[in-house]
Amino acid sequence: MAVLEFEKYVYEIENKIEELRKISAESGMDLSNEIETFEKQKEEYKKELYDNLEPLQKLQIARHSERPNFLDYINLMTTDFMEMHGDREGSDDRAIIGGIARLDGRPVMIIGTMKGKTTKENLEYNFGMPQPQGYRKALRLFEHANRFALPIITLIDTPGAFPGIKAEETGQGIAIAVNLKEMAKLEVPIIAVITGEGCSGGALGLAVANKVLMLEHAYYTVISPEGCASILWRDASKAAQAAEALKITANDLLKFDIIDGVVKEPIGGAHYDPQMTANNLKQMLLSSLDEMANMSAQELKDDRYSKFRRMGVFNE
Repeated sequence: MAVLEFEKYVYEIENKIEELRKISAESGMDLSNEIETFEKQKEEYKKELYDNLEPLQKLQIARHSERPNFLDYINLMTTDFMEMHGDREGSDDRAIIGGIARLDGRPVMIIGTMKGKTTKENLEYNFGMPQPQGYRKALRLFEHANRFALPIITLIDTPGAFPGIKAEETGQGIAIAVNLKEMAKLEVPIIAVITGEGCSGGALGLAVANKVLMLEHAYYTVISPEGCASILWRDASKAAQAAEALKITANDLLKFDIIDGVVKEPIGGAHYDPQMTANNLKQMLLSSLDEMANMSAQELKDDRYSKFRRMGVFNE
């Protein structure tokens, strides 16, 4: 597993524990007390470390190459997933995947951005950066869900919409804008989940929802800290300062009512125990669906509208 810079001390302790176990096995010496001491030290240090992460450290976890992706959550949380392909205009953007599935027996439409874990996979999924065709595919599935009264769940992990010339030529901004407008009008419950990176309009194009949830170590922002630092200070190395100022973490966004809930991750991040993370997320999704089960179509639309109108309102 890839080791992040701030995690190195944890792995040093783990290596010491492994060395002691090897020595104990080979020599027959009883080193259980020493091993127990190091194990306790490791757990205490890990809890202290991950309970007090800086925003830039959380960003590194959110970008971890082994973090669970969309299809991992599909396999861990749902049954009977049937993928629906294409935007009906001649393209099937693999950076956005969606289809019908059952969540604890409930039929739902589930759509999300998809990242790979290897170079080959990332090339297939365009590193999780959708093109206009992907947003149009998502819109088609939104409308399908609306027609058949299926709740919508979106899982978002993207560094942003693809910034290529071809994407701009084929209407990247328009595709995202149309999604924002049409999602606001849908008559079914919508839950959006930021599972890793939630960056810029590329994330928002799937996140106009009644409930917006975030995994504990995910981030959600209008611009990446590196991009912000490059604009404000002409120096991307000031990303840590930008990350602090942008308030990109789940706890900060919960305080500002930008999101509605934080999904607990195992110590170290979702990649340490994907099944536990998926179980925690599934329970919050089911609870959110129960909350909205008796809301009328108009109430759902009004709730979504008022949620976004409240953002950025401050009392002097």
